[in-house]
Amino acid sequence: MQKTSARLLALLSLLQVQRDWPGLLLAERLDVSHRTVRRDVDRLRELGYPIAAIKGPDGGYRLEAGKDMPPLLFDDEQAVALAIALQVAVTAGAGIEEGATRALNTIRQVMPARLRNRIDGVRFTAVRRSDTEVLHDVLTTLSSVVRNHEELRFDYGNASEPRRVQPHYLVTQSGRWYLISWDIDRADWRVFRADRITPRIPTGPRFDPRELPGGDVATFLAGRFRGTDGSTSEWPCRGQAVLDIGADVATQFVGDGTVEALGPDRCRVLVGSWSWPALAASFGRFDADIAGVEPAELRTAFADLAMRYGAAGRQWQA
Repeated sequence: MQKTSARLLALLSLLQVQRDWPGLLLAERLDVSHRTVRRDVDRLRELGYPIAAIKGPDGGYRLEAGKDMPPLLFDDEQAVALAIALQVAVTAGAGIEEGATRALNTIRQVMPARLRNRIDGVRFTAVRRSDTEVLHDVLTTLSSVVRNHEELRFDYGNASEPRRVQPHYLVTQSGRWYLISWDIDRADWRVFRADRITPRIPTGPRFDPRELPGGDVATFLAGRFRGTDGSTSEWPCRGQAVLDIGADVATQFVGDGTVEALGPDRCRVLVGSWSWPALAASFGRFDADIAGVEPAELRTAFADLAMRYGAAGRQWQA
C-alpha cells in the first residue's frame, strides 16, 4: 500500500480528472478499501479541498470549485509538464511572459531536487514573433463570445467599417492567435488575426453554431492558409517536374512535397501551392534545369513567368 501522503496525492489527481467518481471505483484504482477512501477524502477536506459526497446506491465523490484556493498538489509528471509548459508560454503571444517566468520560479523553488534536475535538463530557447501579441482583455472577450455563441462586432486593422461575425473558434498556431468566424455580411467563413481585432462592446445576440468546412479546425485552417475554401487541407494547385539535381539535394528544399530519385543527378519533384504562378516560381529554389513539367496549367505558368522575368531583366539592362 502507498504511504498516506502519496495516496492522497493520487486520490486528488483522480478527482481532478473527471467530475464524478464512484467510491468503489476510486478504491479499486488506488488498491485500497472503500473505508480508506472515505478517510482520505476527509483528510483532503481538512486541507481545504471542497469534495462533495454523491448520493446513490454506490455513493461517490466530486471535487467542486471553492471560493478559496487550497494548496495545489501535483504528481511528478504533472509538475514536470507544468514547468515545461510555462517555459513554452512565452511563444503564446498573449503577453504573459513575465507572469509565466515568475510562476516557473515559484514552482521550481518548491520542487524536490530530483524534479528540479529533470526540469533543468530540458534546455531550449522559446522564440515568439514580436508583432503578434494580443491584449489579455481581447483574448478574454474572444474566448467568451466563442464559448457563449454570441455575435461580435469589431474593428479590424485599418478597415473603415466594423465586421459582424458569429465566432466559432479561437485558435493559436505558430505563435499567432486566430478567430474563425462566420462573417454575417459576407455570408462566408473568415479567419481573422486576433492581434488586429478591437472588439466592440456589448456583444450581440446568441446564434446556433454552424458546421465548419473540412470537419475540424486543423483541416479548415490549413486549407484556408493554402488558398482553398477550408473543406480540404490539400494545395489547390499541384504539379511536378524533372530536375537535373540529386534527390538528396532536392529533399532539403522540397518542404511538404515529395522527391523521386531518377538517377544520381536527376529526380522528379511533386509540390503544391496556392496558385499556378506561385507553384512555377517555387521550382526556382532548386537552382536546376527543369523538364517534364506537368500539368498543362503549370507549363503555361512557367511560360508566363519567363516572359515577365525576361522583360524585367531587359529593363534593368537598358
